Amino acid sequence: MIRPQLAEFMKRIGEDSIAIVPSAREATRSNDSNFRFRQDSDFYYLTGFEEPEAVAVIRPADKEQPYTLFVRPRDPEKEVWDGRRAGVEGARSEYGASAAFPIGEFEEKVADMINGVTNLYYRIGNGNPEIDDLIVARIRRMRMMGRKGMSAPQAIIDTGAVIHEMRLIKTPEEIELMQRAADIAAEGHIEAMKAARPGMKEYEIEALIEYHFRRNGAAAPAYTSIVGSGANATVLHYVNNDATLRDGDLLLIDAGAEYRGYASDITRTFPINGRFTEAQREIYDLVLEAQMACVEMVRPGVTNDEIKQRSIEIQTEGMVRLGLLKGDPAKLIEEEKYKQFYMHGLGHYLGLDVHDVGRYYVREEPRKLEPGMVMTVEPGIYVSPDAKDVPEKYLGLGVRIEDDVLVTDGAPRVLSGKAPKQAEEIEALMSR
Repeated sequence: MIRPQLAEFMKRIGEDSIAIVPSAREATRSNDSNFRFRQDSDFYYLTGFEEPEAVAVIRPADKEQPYTLFVRPRDPEKEVWDGRRAGVEGARSEYGASAAFPIGEFEEKVADMINGVTNLYYRIGNGNPEIDDLIVARIRRMRMMGRKGMSAPQAIIDTGAVIHEMRLIKTPEEIELMQRAADIAAEGHIEAMKAARPGMKEYEIEALIEYHFRRNGAAAPAYTSIVGSGANATVLHYVNNDATLRDGDLLLIDAGAEYRGYASDITRTFPINGRFTEAQREIYDLVLEAQMACVEMVRPGVTNDEIKQRSIEIQTEGMVRLGLLKGDPAKLIEEEKYKQFYMHGLGHYLGLDVHDVGRYYVREEPRKLEPGMVMTVEPGIYVSPDAKDVPEKYLGLGVRIEDDVLVTDGAPRVLSGKAPKQAEEIEALMSR
């Protein structure tokens, strides 16, 4: 049976088209060892197939074989080493392909498959240079053989133009998977808050969080976890995670779980000793004020730019109040002075990729949010230990608070709400 996503994709590209969608490739980690394989998100979305060296060919006009998979054949000797393969038969019986062939036959069959179609949907430059070259070579040869009845596609269209718009609006089934991914990640953050103590290493907290991810069914972290204590929290993509936790410092953790392909992305910042200092609390409460106000704005018809602007306004006014900036907030915003302490975007789409696909602008205009979109909301303030002309008590403080938020027909649904973020909640949890 064809997956609903694939059926919808066929409907959208129409019967005068064919789509070729390759799987991800295995990636070398070192010498002859590979990274754990992770399927290409577009390929997985359409097929559910999780093996490398595969190509899906979708032909809506072919009523008998609209969906063909080229896959690795069964190989008992290799399967002893690397695990079972679905093979040609499994591609049909387990993954709904109407036809299946060994991957080695793709090269010889591709010209016949694309002959006579008007549009070829294919994503050039997506990490499969051999297939890129093969398709270009076949099209070139087909053009030369027009007098022999060959007819090359008239247009090559990026599959992302269709698939990414589909992926942007989550189905109820996808939302439940994302809710589970967020719940697993939230539990990991809670365990980190309970366990953190001065003298521990950042990597101990990282290991604890990722243990809880795997223990609860996540395939892996959705991205490299950030566990930054003290001034390390002011480095946006800090991933060394090897410093010692110090009494009196904050700990910023940006970590999410991947569950059945779908990502969560949560950031929490908390005091290592379980109690915020006055200066830490002032920065934290300002970020939390902006974050909660922005979460409430995640509604249909609002744009990401509007939400980002509100975060800038709240945090700039707060920075003036705390003495991080001096002057009129409106003028400071116009001159982008806030970027000294708040230099990143408000958030991003979330789904099969942690920085998920989908256009943020349509015809150069900011895109309005629609029900079914999921986005992160993650303002922050980062005061470098080397910052000039700021109150000394704030030096080296970094705070970011991030939630995963679903756009609904009404109020936003915070998927990551199980992870505490009110300062009093955090202190109460850590005191147990």
